[in-house]
Order: sequence, then structure tokens, then C-alpha cells
Amino acid sequence: MKKEAILYQKLEGGKVRCKLCNHACIIPEGKRGICGVRENIGGKLYSLVYEKAISACIDPIEKKPFYHFLPGSKSFSIATIGCNFRCKHCQNWEISQAGKKDGKIIGETLKIQDIVREALATGCKSISYTYTEPTIFMEYALDTASLAKENGLRNVFVTNGYMSLEAIDLMTGLIDAANVDLKAFSDKFYREICSARLEPVLESIKYMKRKGIWIEITTLIIPTLNDSKNELREIAEFIASEVGKETPWHVTRFHPDYQLLDLPPTDFETLQMARDIGLDSGLKYVYAGNVPPGEWDNTYCPNCGYLLIERDIFTIKRNSIKDGKCPSCSYKVEGIWK
Repeated sequence: MKKEAILYQKLEGGKVRCKLCNHACIIPEGKRGICGVRENIGGKLYSLVYEKAISACIDPIEKKPFYHFLPGSKSFSIATIGCNFRCKHCQNWEISQAGKKDGKIIGETLKIQDIVREALATGCKSISYTYTEPTIFMEYALDTASLAKENGLRNVFVTNGYMSLEAIDLMTGLIDAANVDLKAFSDKFYREICSARLEPVLESIKYMKRKGIWIEITTLIIPTLNDSKNELREIAEFIASEVGKETPWHVTRFHPDYQLLDLPPTDFETLQMARDIGLDSGLKYVYAGNVPPGEWDNTYCPNCGYLLIERDIFTIKRNSIKDGKCPSCSYKVEGIWK
């Protein structure tokens, strides 16, 4: 399943520099990058997970979560092992961190043509590159996305946003939407919890928006780590001023997992606070996730307050948007609706 990588540079002494994400790993011959699935073999960089999927299933698009992108549709979702982050709270750590210790590349052969064929056969409207970090299987994702486009399917990334600007250039025109995890607004959090940095994520979000990719942002609110009023306000103000007030913000409830088992779940009062901060900062659409169904899931017209989309977790109970507009006041509701 090896395929020569895109976006890398050959260096002296047989080393290579991967340019796919902002770690920019310098990899000696016979070694792998931080993601665990890109290896220097004979002075060339190879992806070890091309057409080797660890997961493939059909999800509602709302599960990603996307609330302003083809609501009520199904998305064929794929992933390989590997990730360029090492988040201590990762809920998919069994696959995202697989192979980093024992070097094993696990998964099953899943050809690009079969992905597109299955997506079409099951009535999916899009293909999602998700569960682990799609940047690390970019060759697989982009080749699939290209064939999907030829067959009338959309493509979405669920991502940590750590890809390089050059990688975003390659995504442009193929990837229609990205839900980016903006995990905190503290470089200390990113370094200590994710083994990464904050600034590249902010730059990637802004650049994807400029390149015409529809953006939704998710922040998992973790007690004591990123749940202060000040930090939540910084996130909301960044989205409003640098990305756009029309950008949906999903604030989601933390549940203990992986290496953060000693922290409690996020309380509902904190989620309400985050939602209020987002709306007070001028954001038009703020949603709460990992909570019982209720009004926090619904989409309301930011102009007149009309209930546009009523949700029951991942199920659409009512969608009143007509030709992308509010039926009450004709406000053009931001998103991709058809």
C-alpha cells in the first residue's frame, strides 16, 4: 500500500523533509514522521496507508458535525490509522495512535473506485475523511475526492487544521467543507495536550476560508483546561473577526477518555456560558454537542429568529430553508444546502 508522498523535499544525507503539515518533520532514511505512517525509504518519502482503510461506514453529516452543509444527508466516512497530534483526550486513540510503537500498519484494502461506488450505491451525498487526521492520508483522500467530484459527490475534511498552506492549495477545488477542531486558544494547551502549536491552526482556518472551503469549527470544552470565560471569548472573537460571523461554532461536551480519565464531564452550565459568549461575540450560529436533544441543536434565522432546522441529535425533524433562504424574512442563510 505504499505510495510516494506529495509535498516533501529531499535533503542531504538521504534525509527528507515532509511539507504536508506544520511539523515539517525531517526524517532520516528508514524512519517515520510524527504521524507514524509516512516513511523515508531509500531517500524518498512514502505514504504507508494508501488505499488501506482502518474504518469505513455511513454517517449522517450532522455527526461530523456539519449543520450548514447538506443537512439530513448521508456521508460515506473513511479513515486510515495515524495522526500528527497526540491528544491526551483522543476518543479514537486506538486507531489514531496505532503503529507508533510497534510500527504495524493495520487496516484493510479499500480501493478508491470502491469508495466512490459504495457511496453512490448507498445514497450518500458526500465522502468524509474523518475519525483520524485526514492530512496524514492526503494522497488517498485527494485521489478519492477527485473521483468523487467526477461522480457528483462532495468531499469534507474533519481535521485538526495542522496541514500546511501548500496542502490547502492542493485541497482547493476538491474539498468542499472542513470542520476544524479549534481545541483551545492557548499555545500551552496545544503543546502540553496535543504535542502541537496553536498559531498554525489559526492560519490554516483563515486560509481555508479564503480558498473558498466552507468552514465549521468545533471546540471540545474540557474542565480546567480550556473552559475559562476569557479563553472561550478569545475563540469566539477570533471566529467572528478572522473567519466570519456566519461560521458555525460547535461547543461540545467532554467525556473522560484515553489519558484524561481524571477529569469530569463538562457541566451544562459551562456549555450554556460558551454558547452565550459566542452569540454575544456576534456569531450567528452556535451549537452545543454531546448533549441531550434540544434547542441547542436547532438552527434559527439570525435575522428574525424563525426556526429553520429542528434536529433530534443527528436526525432532521424539520427543515424550512427554501432555496437557501428563511421562509419568514427571506434572509439568505449561510451554508451549502444543495
